[in-house]
Formats: sequence, structure tokens, C-alpha cells
Amino acid sequence: MTDLVPAWVGGRLAPVEKLEVHTEGLRHRAVSVFVMDGEKTLIQRRAPGKFHSAGLWSNSVSTHPHWNEAPEDCAIRRLREELGIRGLYPAFADRIEYRAEVGDGLTEHEVVDIYLAYGRVGMALAPDPVEIVETKWVGLYDLAADITRHPDRYTIWLQIYLEEHMDRIFSALLRS
Repeated sequence: MTDLVPAWVGGRLAPVEKLEVHTEGLRHRAVSVFVMDGEKTLIQRRAPGKFHSAGLWSNSVSTHPHWNEAPEDCAIRRLREELGIRGLYPAFADRIEYRAEVGDGLTEHEVVDIYLAYGRVGMALAPDPVEIVETKWVGLYDLAADITRHPDRYTIWLQIYLEEHMDRIFSALLRS
């Protein structure tokens, strides 16, 4: 089955095959979710078979909506498919656009809807081994500090989110 991603072609959104989106560096829609328990966030290490950024740590879910799929529906679907999480209802936190090379001639140029979902450390997880090889809960400030010290361990988008947009994404959380 072809994975069609909403991408801008000629100034309009169109369904484009996911690999073509990344080889051409097309601006496209994306969804990211941070599952939070207070100041702790659930991160995942991407499986070695991922077509880019394999083996790197990332936020709870990073994905692309299907063509004609609402971002919030995508967030709920991928929490279930990637992590086996049901019953969380992510809240919209921010929209961020970035462009970055991700290796092997691939480029992410994403317009990302970012969501926060409130879970619990110790909650039941059933990660899909095709997507994820490891998960862990980590303090948000500890994560940001480790990204600064060891950026090569993390996906470029997680680096961008925490280095450039942390206050915006987590504003409600960081005020409490």
C-alpha cells in the first residue's frame, strides 16, 4: 500500500508518496505527540528499519497524517499503532515549521501540529517493534540538557522542538 502524505505542490495540498516527499524535500504536514506525566515525557528510540533517523531517540510519536486525515485523529491513531496506547486524547499545543536534512539525501520540511497527551509513568505500553526498539520516561529539562550535550543521539526534529520552541510547546506545563 502506498503511503500518501499531504504535501504542498504548486502552492496546494496534494497526496504525495511519503518517500517522494522526503527525497524532493517537499513541504508537508506532520504530527508530533509528547506523552507527559507532569514534567516527565515518554521518548522512544526509532527502530533500525526506519527509512531515516533509525536508532535515534525521539518524542513519543512523530508521524505524517494520511491524505484527508485530521491531525488529531492521526495523533490518536499513531499513539495506538506505535505505542499501544489507548484512551489518551492529545491536546493541541503548537504548530511549528522547520526544514532539515535527515541523511541519505532525505529532507524533512514539515508543518507540524504538536500535541500533548497526559499519561502516567508505568502506564501499559505495547510498542510496535517495527517502529520502536525502546521507550523511557525522562524529565523534560534533563532531556533538553542531554540533547545539547549529545545531539547525535536524537532526531533533528526533537532537537529543534526543545532547543528552539520548548517554551512555546510546553508553556502551560512549564508555568505550573
